[in-house]
Amino acid sequence: MDAAIEQVESVRSFNRYYTRRLGILTDRYLGQGRPLAEARLLFEIGDRADVRELRARLGLDSGYLSRLLRALEQQHLVRTVTHPADRRVRVAELTDAGRRERAELDARSRAGIGELLAPLTAGQREELLAAQDRVRHLLRLAAITVRADDAGSVDGRRCLHAYATELAARFPQGYDDAALTPPAELTGDEGALLVAYEEDRPVGCGAWRRLGPEVAEIRHLWVAGEARGLGLGRRLLESLESAAAAHGMTTVRLGTHGVLREAIALYRSAGYREIKPYDRSPYNQLAFEKRR
Repeated sequence: MDAAIEQVESVRSFNRYYTRRLGILTDRYLGQGRPLAEARLLFEIGDRADVRELRARLGLDSGYLSRLLRALEQQHLVRTVTHPADRRVRVAELTDAGRRERAELDARSRAGIGELLAPLTAGQREELLAAQDRVRHLLRLAAITVRADDAGSVDGRRCLHAYATELAARFPQGYDDAALTPPAELTGDEGALLVAYEEDRPVGCGAWRRLGPEVAEIRHLWVAGEARGLGLGRRLLESLESAAAAHGMTTVRLGTHGVLREAIALYRSAGYREIKPYDRSPYNQLAFEKRR
């Protein structure tokens, strides 16, 4: 069997075991009279939540979410009201009965997980929790998408502004955002801005631009704090290299500041070699190059 198919089947097998072991398939989740979807919605609402935010957070279509809310309303656990500041916005909030029900769900869930962990030794529990963290880490990375975006778009400007703001705080001499690459240089065959999205939120970016025949420069590689440690910086770097190569670039250069030790380590581990500075930017204290 092909290795990729074996990997897919292994994940499917794990999913089947895990959902069965936690009782997710039953319509009486945790022994109560409702399926997992309704129980999860009680948890996600908290005391109250914007219905649009719930839909986006849970990845549900509006019709299905409306049916779930209606079922909980019929059980007198939830009520849906208009937002006091914007009557176009619907807000779901728990009733007193709903808050008691959620507290009961929390108690049953904790008890069930406690029973699951009880037969394991302390070391085995630590091993399981570490493996769980690693799975979550890798699944987050797998779910992030990287795509070309207009450098003048709202998301593009937001990422570049965050990049400039962080460098202004980290560099001893600050950072002038006039040094950001103009959007006109990041279009067509001249370059591009790539933006990384996690659940439709921009969490990273990077750009490449043409320096000369078959030579490109990578600029503005940035990852939001909440997405660091996932390996997203390397994915963005590889995506930028591939995008430049698709436009005929055989050599990629980049410059960085000496205080950005994590960036320097990334470039070295990705096969970049140090070269003499190729521009006069005060922020590029070190220069690197990589050839195909």
